[in-house]
Amino acid sequence: MMPMYFFFSDKVVLLFDFWNVHSPAGMVLSVLIIMLLSVLYEAIKVGRAKLLQRTMPALAPSLSQETLEEPEGASVNTGVERLASNSQKLFLWHSTQTLLHVVQVVLGYLVMLAVMSYNVWIFLGVIVGSAIGYYVAFPLLSAR
Repeated sequence: MMPMYFFFSDKVVLLFDFWNVHSPAGMVLSVLIIMLLSVLYEAIKVGRAKLLQRTMPALAPSLSQETLEEPEGASVNTGVERLASNSQKLFLWHSTQTLLHVVQVVLGYLVMLAVMSYNVWIFLGVIVGSAIGYYVAFPLLSAR
């Protein structure tokens, strides 16, 4: 039976039956993998925010008086083509955001379940990986 409290050990089963850690070297490798999953989670979180920051101004149509009035010599087909192009871009952007969200949720749950092994080394790997991921990825939000 698995203990329901934090413990120090180099023996643990993580996430799946086949991820059975039973040596110090295996624990180090497992902690590194969990750290990388945490870094990836933070990177995807910041990447989604960056994608939102960069594409929303381009996708959100300006409702100025100029865009509401039809320019001289413009045909109805030009307006329809522009609308279809914007719809395609919006669909592609929304699909990308959805895919990234699903990957982020899956990674988040995997990391949470790893922490629920109550192994202190795995827990510390998640904390350190999350800190490294945030430290490295967050400055990218303000970068142009």
